[in-house]
Amino acid sequence: MNWLDTILQGILLGGLYALFAAGLSLVFGIMRLVNLAHGDLIVLAAFIILVLVTSLGLNPFVAALFAAPVMFAAGWALQYFLLNRTLGKDILPPLLVTFGLSIVIQNGLLEGFSADSRRVSVGYLETASLSLGPISAGIMPLLTFLSAVLVIVCLSQLIYRTSMGRAFRATSDDPVTAGLMGIRPQRIFAMATGLAMVIVTIAALYLGTRANFDPTSGPTRLIYAFEAVIIGGLGSLWGTLAGGIILGVAQTVGAAVNPEWQLLAGHLAFLVVLLFKPRGLFPRAVD
Repeated sequence: MNWLDTILQGILLGGLYALFAAGLSLVFGIMRLVNLAHGDLIVLAAFIILVLVTSLGLNPFVAALFAAPVMFAAGWALQYFLLNRTLGKDILPPLLVTFGLSIVIQNGLLEGFSADSRRVSVGYLETASLSLGPISAGIMPLLTFLSAVLVIVCLSQLIYRTSMGRAFRATSDDPVTAGLMGIRPQRIFAMATGLAMVIVTIAALYLGTRANFDPTSGPTRLIYAFEAVIIGGLGSLWGTLAGGIILGVAQTVGAAVNPEWQLLAGHLAFLVVLLFKPRGLFPRAVD
């Protein structure tokens, strides 16, 4: 039963990695933009939630509801006024700009909050668990995984069932033709990044309540997000969830064998998938 518990914990951990990766997958799938500041934006949202909790005494889940529109507005403005100017056939400009943005966010957070490690308290939920027969699962990990599934379902419905989703897909396929049909690609891209920042806020909520974080934690979260996206297949939302689960299970199994192997096992799983399936397990079809 110990191995069953290990796998369950890995699946639940995969939900957190899927949340890290979902916004990255959405932005890449629509505008082929690789945002190197994605992990730092997660940490920024976590600090916003922390400030709301400590200064106003809000419940972390309520604080996330207030932080989400702030992050949406920041993402919309960032894409519309800055990142849209870097998009084109050359992938280097957005990489350089988002790398610079990553450095700015990290140093800004260091100035404002110091290098101390922080955590957002959720009270009894930190230790609460649910019995599942011979094993048990923590309430927060379960909420994290269910939130990841809900995010993927909502994004899928948005993209394939709504007019905004049709605009996303049309702009992704051919922004010039979409523009001729009355769609403004710059606004669509800004909307996509704003939506990604809402997902970032959800990821930040569970990052802050389940683990310690500090201003330099972003690059590590970015690596997990990249690995989950690439394992699942670039642009595939459900593939991102599968990639997060594979990464999480690999880490918990590696830790069960030897605690020092936890991170190594996840990276090895990533390399194995990349070796046999270079486009990921569930790559989005490309015409």
